[in-house]
Amino acid sequence: MDWLGNHLWAAWMVLAVALGVAEMVSLDLILIMIAVGAVVGALAALASFPLILQVLLAAGSSAAMLALVRPNLVKKLHQGPDLVTGMNKLVGQQGVVTEELSTHHPGRVKLAGEIWSACPYDESLTIAPGATVEVFAIRGATAYVHPIGELMP
Repeated sequence: MDWLGNHLWAAWMVLAVALGVAEMVSLDLILIMIAVGAVVGALAALASFPLILQVLLAAGSSAAMLALVRPNLVKKLHQGPDLVTGMNKLVGQQGVVTEELSTHHPGRVKLAGEIWSACPYDESLTIAPGATVEVFAIRGATAYVHPIGELMP
């Protein structure tokens, strides 16, 4: 028991490692925050602080990690880029009109190396062949496009 009193920092480090290993199983980011508190307790033990102060510092740092660090870390890990697949990845891309487009006469547009049927997004427009357009929406197999550089007719 005398050895443990002189090497209390080692007990804190064993606790920190055990919590770190247990975190690998749970993946909740809770045990690793408590493990950081155990490391703070080990540092306090190395500085020869009394046991009650070691426990208070470990508990305080664990609580701070859980309250301040974990929410931001969980939020960062759970967010990511939205995966856009299929037709929706064409929205916002540019293409070239190959056949004249009007509301009453759908034409064709070359988008991403493929020919699509297309209509003007603005029903009052007629878009001539060779014009560069941007895809605003895709409904069914029809791309709704608007000429680039022209916001209002």
